[in-house]
Amino acid sequence: LVLELNQVIIPTYGTVPEQQNLHTPEWVDFDDKPDSLFFKDGQRRIDFVLVYEDESKKVTHKRSDRKKQKRKRQVFESNLINNGLQLEATRSVVDEKLIFVKVHAPWEVLCTYAEVMHIKLPLQHNDLKTRGSAFNWFSRLFRVDENIIKPEQEFFTAPFQKEHLSNFYIQDKDTFFNPATRSRIVHFILSRVEYATKINVKKFGINKLLDTGIYKAAFPLHDSSFRHLSTDPSCPSERYLLYREWAHPKNIFKLQPLDFIRKYYGEKIGIYFAWLGFYTNMLTVAAVVGVGCFLYGCLTKDNCTWSQEVCDPSIGGNIIMCPQCDKVCTYWNLTITCESSKKLCIFDSYGTLVFAVFMGIWVTFFLEFWKRRQAELEYEWDTVEYLEQEEQVRPEYEARCTHVVKNEITQQEEHVPYTACGKCVRMTFCTSAIFFWILLIIASVVGIIVYRLSVFLVFSATLSQHIRGTEAIRKYLTPQTATSITASLISFVVIMILNIIYEKVAILITDFELPRTQTDYENSLTTKMFLFQFVNYYSSCFYIAFFKGKFVGHPGSPVYWLGKYRNEECDPGGCLLELTTQLAIIVGGKAIWNNIQEVLLPLVKNLIGRYSAGARSEKVVPRWEHDYQLQPIGKLGLFYEYLEMVIQFGFVTLFVASFPLAPLLALINNMLEIRLDAWKLTTQFRRMVPQKAQDIGAWQPILQGIAILAVVTNAMIIAFTSDMIPRLVYYWSFSVPPYGSHSSHTMKGYINSTLSVFNVSDFRNASKPFSPWSGNQTTCRQVYRDLRYPPGHQHQYEHNIYYWHVIAAKLAFIIVMEHVIYFVKFIISYVIPDVSQKTKSKVKREKYLTQKLLHENDLKGVKKTMGKVADKIIRGADRTFRPKDE
Repeated sequence: LVLELNQVIIPTYGTVPEQQNLHTPEWVDFDDKPDSLFFKDGQRRIDFVLVYEDESKKVTHKRSDRKKQKRKRQVFESNLINNGLQLEATRSVVDEKLIFVKVHAPWEVLCTYAEVMHIKLPLQHNDLKTRGSAFNWFSRLFRVDENIIKPEQEFFTAPFQKEHLSNFYIQDKDTFFNPATRSRIVHFILSRVEYATKINVKKFGINKLLDTGIYKAAFPLHDSSFRHLSTDPSCPSERYLLYREWAHPKNIFKLQPLDFIRKYYGEKIGIYFAWLGFYTNMLTVAAVVGVGCFLYGCLTKDNCTWSQEVCDPSIGGNIIMCPQCDKVCTYWNLTITCESSKKLCIFDSYGTLVFAVFMGIWVTFFLEFWKRRQAELEYEWDTVEYLEQEEQVRPEYEARCTHVVKNEITQQEEHVPYTACGKCVRMTFCTSAIFFWILLIIASVVGIIVYRLSVFLVFSATLSQHIRGTEAIRKYLTPQTATSITASLISFVVIMILNIIYEKVAILITDFELPRTQTDYENSLTTKMFLFQFVNYYSSCFYIAFFKGKFVGHPGSPVYWLGKYRNEECDPGGCLLELTTQLAIIVGGKAIWNNIQEVLLPLVKNLIGRYSAGARSEKVVPRWEHDYQLQPIGKLGLFYEYLEMVIQFGFVTLFVASFPLAPLLALINNMLEIRLDAWKLTTQFRRMVPQKAQDIGAWQPILQGIAILAVVTNAMIIAFTSDMIPRLVYYWSFSVPPYGSHSSHTMKGYINSTLSVFNVSDFRNASKPFSPWSGNQTTCRQVYRDLRYPPGHQHQYEHNIYYWHVIAAKLAFIIVMEHVIYFVKFIISYVIPDVSQKTKSKVKREKYLTQKLLHENDLKGVKKTMGKVADKIIRGADRTFRPKDE
């Protein structure tokens, strides 16, 4: 690759001397054709547009700065022309300060760089017959009308080679390279052309010129308006078709035209929407099962014996609970938790257990079937061998290749940006920075916990006074609920702030690492960002699920944080409901925040841009100026779309045992998300530079890691956060002799047996409440549910036999559930191959055909040449060895 680049690009590098005349773009006036995608001659297609502000009209402090910027731009444009590109400049119709430089790549340039970039192009039509699916008749109801968006023709393809030009399927030179491929080739050139040399260090690439403000924008053109068809009859108006048949809300139940999306935006955009659509379709099954489990909980909540005991005035009404904090908290009646216990019956049911097991298996099916679908797309979109053949070295990496090392395989010298020691230093620094930020997030979580512990005292002392007499509010707005909601909101704000800061830090760290290819760069950045986001988003949920209320001691000997703050206990309804509240606030808040960021912000910016250019309504404006007013897509591209969905995937799988409706909400959100993302791309953003992508990158192993972790988290939520295991232990062992008094297995008496008794006279002075219980109560019960021997017992306040049975049952449940699900996951992964037999046959057929077509002519030529040589040799031999008498 380096040799090829040297042959094609390096000869044109070098700062042009001051006295030498520079090549300049051809200046033309706008021809009043608003939908034209060609130069003024109507023949040469516009493949890219560069926008800059006229230096003579730019307002800057120093004239020398304007002169330097102009010189760099002129050298850059001259070197573009030296590379074979053709440029045409036009002054803006709306703003005279803006200059639009249109770039066209001629046929020779496209062929040269297509070979350098190893771009796959069609050889001949695909002659493999596709077997129709039994569900084709059904899926046809949801497909886009083939008369509107025609299916793409399937071809066998091969890496382009100029010497084998005749073997490729070329009907028309103007259409052989589609617009997406043309833009990709031009962007490759723009990223590698030099504009200055300073201290023997070359400065090159359009990205640096954009960062320094020499150019204001660089983008390929949309082919039409999204509101109407192009007035140019030669334009296919693909943007308009995508908006009408894909992005419009009326298509919410239709399948996506993935091949058409890939054709217009490139493989990287196409693979994202393919994955998102596949994930959404798979969520349909999970949502149906989740709703079924939820309805089961709703139907059986009235038969929930332990909830009935809590609400029964003769049982729960006679149980007095101990204060939940020191001094300011008072005694309270168990019946206060009646409503929350009814809600808990919905989520803490056997249906939840079934659903947790189902989701552990569902996620395996999702990942395995996605691998098969991804393999099909790799073949259909010509990315099977993309990483090995086509992916180019990043310009930033090339610019730093100053160290010479010997390649262990080829034994030849090659240039690298750093030595082995330098790479070790970089990795150490980057790893330390990542761990520092993760520790910073953990510190913020600890801060939120301290807030919860301290503010609970305030709410306990003041909340009841402010809402006194308002029974309806008092019934639901308990100190625990108020603390949980406010802490969740603060946690959400902290998450968003740290998210904004860490994004910039992660980019700086990844730039410092200097990855070799764009795929390496994106995978490295993805890993860093997800590690951060994982801790940022999930830490509070892990705290509530597995730590809150687990290490509280008992009323006579509570556990304190930092020696000052008493460890908080669960909400009277249990930590499961609080976990659901936390999930709802974070997921809901994140969805609202993302929609504001992704949809409203670009919409408002575009509206402001249109309003500020009021003169536009009176003038005919060309397509490149319309596109310039749109928003740039950003350097991270689809990163945040992937991150949003993967974080959602984590909430759907990691904590699904606490909220069976999560897949349904995710399904509804994703159906809207597909159309919102499509609407955003087609209407609010400039056209992205088409990029190749073989798969979803580093997100694939991240999803697999979440799937493995989800089995553990859901098993632990059921075992330690829910009340299912203690209820089962009571039902089968402690409701009947020798531990219980009932003659048959029952849940009656469960509440009374699980709430430990505490003598109020054993309170420490530091914990004793200011206001005693008004009755003659000498004991109280601990929240909830603690299994200890009562006062007066020789082991008073120590854990009883019931507690150890429950612990053993919880550990056994986790081990059994994990092993069963992991075994089923292994069987599924083994049975379902990653690549279908049909795809394997297509790949083998294409390789065979490529070898046959590309090398057959060469072999014929060799045979023809060798045949002539052989004839001459034979004739010469005949003359030499012919008998003399002849």
